[in-house]
Formats: sequence, structure tokens, C-alpha cells
Amino acid sequence: METKQTAERMLEFIEKSPTSFHAAANMKELLKSRGYEELLESRPWSLVRGGKYFVSRNESALIAFQIPEGNFGGFQIMASHDDSPCFRVKEEPEMEAGPYIRLNVEAYGGGIWSTWFDRPLGVAGRVLVEDGGRISHRLVDTGSSFLMIPSLAIHMNRKTNEGAALNVQKDLLPLYAPAGQKGGFRKTIAHLAQAEPEQIYGMDLCVYNGEPGRIWGPEGEFVSSGRLDDLECAYASLSGFLNSRPGESVAVHCVFDNEEVGSGTKQGAASTFLADTLKRICLAFGSSPEEYRQKLAGSFLLSADNAHAVHPNYPEKADPVHQPKMNGGIVLKYNASQRYSTDGVSAALFRSLCEMAEVPFQVFRNRSDIPGGSTLGNIANTQTPMYTADIGLPQLAMHSCYETAGTKDCAYLEKAAKVFYEASFREEGAGVYRFL
Repeated sequence: METKQTAERMLEFIEKSPTSFHAAANMKELLKSRGYEELLESRPWSLVRGGKYFVSRNESALIAFQIPEGNFGGFQIMASHDDSPCFRVKEEPEMEAGPYIRLNVEAYGGGIWSTWFDRPLGVAGRVLVEDGGRISHRLVDTGSSFLMIPSLAIHMNRKTNEGAALNVQKDLLPLYAPAGQKGGFRKTIAHLAQAEPEQIYGMDLCVYNGEPGRIWGPEGEFVSSGRLDDLECAYASLSGFLNSRPGESVAVHCVFDNEEVGSGTKQGAASTFLADTLKRICLAFGSSPEEYRQKLAGSFLLSADNAHAVHPNYPEKADPVHQPKMNGGIVLKYNASQRYSTDGVSAALFRSLCEMAEVPFQVFRNRSDIPGGSTLGNIANTQTPMYTADIGLPQLAMHSCYETAGTKDCAYLEKAAKVFYEASFREEGAGVYRFL
């Protein structure tokens, strides 16, 4: 298994994906290069057996699927997300501050904001350009050395190493330019969009960490990058999907947006995006509403979102028994309060899948006195109920702007994803299940 090469390809994908819009565009490019046809939600769908398709919503969420040659029983779905904690640029961002201009930003998601100081930062996202009465979506990226959030010198705050609350509006506004250059930001963005400033009718822009990802350690055991959560899973899912052969079920690669802020958007896991897509697939092949529900009952969802590895300096923060380690394999995540959707059935099936793929797995549970975060599985299940396991890859510094994982684990998930997409879930009787 080419673990280092897989990690290098994953880092290349992440570097090209500073925002969810770029991630979706990069996935589209890869899918088109492999013969997948783009569909629009606003147009009729003409699907054929053996066909390969993808559809996006908001240009930031994407679902790709392969139709088997014969009749299909259900769906094999792997879902991840492509957004990460960051700073969103406000509509009129330039603020003069003495001899400087700062950008006015607000926090998106629950980031470890102290990690954003004193790093090269870029701005990327989409702009909506008016041209001859049409509004078009265009991607922009300033490059990685465009902004900086400077720390306050220790001489001016002797308690800085004792920890301090950070106020986004005061402490975390990026330094952009010297005074006297006001208006330059919008001109720069317009130039990148190949438009005039007055043609920009809307913007969705993010500040991102511009440092390149790295493989490091005595023998390259670790990989560090921005946005590992959750582009590592999105990449592994897509790679396994593209390298799989259609089985007896419809293989579905699904990437949602806005997980970091609760998924409650039209392109998030709480939306109808996945349900709408699955219903339209069934409708295209003459399935009745009753048959659609039968197919859901014969489907399986892997909710893939990264997991916490045990921390070398804070082992007491982990459960005393369940302590996933980097390079130890895919993590199966449980939570008694159903923040994760794994139960006995889906856990058993996932274990059997790992055996089929010949990849290691490990188990994560939070300490009983530390509530954990939530993810996609149970949210998506409110629209498309099916057996679901929550999984992820072990990492450190989750929600830092520069996270760390094991070099081997992305390759493990890529291999497991391929086997998963080629398999088919079956409920063979009351309480009897298997992957074929």
C-alpha cells in the first residue's frame, strides 16, 4: 500500500481546496476526467444503467454516483464535509487602523483561533459577477501570502503565555495593507475574477492558512496541513469511489457543506440534498415510493469525519480504554447520546468491511465526563434513514488551522472506501445482515 504517495496526493488536493467552493470544483474536475456527467438540479435527469453522474448544490456540496448495469437493491453511501473553521470576510471589509488597513472578518465554526497568529494567510472563495444581465459564479484565490494576524509582543502583555480570551472583532482582524490603499481589496478580488469592481454583486470569501502541508517525522510517519478535518476523508472517499467497480448497489460519494456550523443549510447534511438525489435516481428507473423506501432499508451510510487521536501531552483527556492512535487505522466512533450514529449493527457490519478490505480499525469513545462534538450521520438520517456507522481518521489539533494526522491512515480509508463501494448491504431477515 503506497501510504506516502497517497498522503502526497491528499495534500495536493487540500492545497488546491482552500474553501468548500474550491473543493467542490476540484472534485468536479476529477470526476469529469473519469467520464462522469454533470447534472443540474434545475433540469430533467436522463439516467441510464451503467451511467456515471454527479450533481452539486450551491457549488459547495457535491454528490456523485455510479449506476449498476443491472437492477439495484440499495445505495452504498459515504458522506463527508468540505468546510473547515475559518474567518469569513465581511461585505465591506476594509478598516483603517492608524497607519494600517485591516480586514473586517467574523468567525466561522469553532476554531482554535490562537493558532492563526503570525502565519501567512490567503483569501479565497467565490464572487458573483454581473455581465450582460447574467450573474455568474467565479472562483478567486489571492494566494497564500496576502494577510497576517500579528501577535501582540510579550513586552506589552507579560501574561500572554498564561492564556487569554480572544475577541474576534479586536484581536483577530488580519493586517492587510498600509493606510492610503483603501479600496484596493475589492479591486484585487475583481481582478482575480476577471471583472471590474462594480460588476461584483456578491462575495463569499474566507481567510485560509497559506502554509503548505508537510509529511514529517523520522521516516515520514506524520502529515500536517490545514483543513485535514474533513478534506482528508473527502479525498479518501473520492479516491476509493473513482477506483471502484460498480457492484449491485448504487455507489454514492457525498460531500456536504456547513458541517462546522450545524449543517442546517440547503447544502448541509440536514437538507434534502441527499434525499432528493436518491429519489430522482429511483424515479429515473421507475421505482415507486414504496420501492424507494425498500431501497433505503437496503442501504448503508458511512459518515466519515475525522476523529481525535490520543494526545501525547494530554492522555488524561482521552477515555481510559479507547485511545485511538495515528497510523493505527480507521476509527469507529460511538456516543451514548447519539452524537454519533454507530450502533451494534452498523459497528458489526463496519468491522466485517474492514476485514474484507484488510485494513485495521480502532474505537473512539469520549471520556464519560467530556461531551464530544457531533457530525453528519444522525443529521443525514433524519432525511434518509438507513443503517449508519460514524467513522473517521485519527488526528491531533482538531480545528487548529494546522492539524496533524498519520501518513498511513488516509491510505487505509481509501482502500476501505473502494471495498465499500463495490459491496452491497443486505438485510437477509429479521436481525440478519451482511455485505455481499
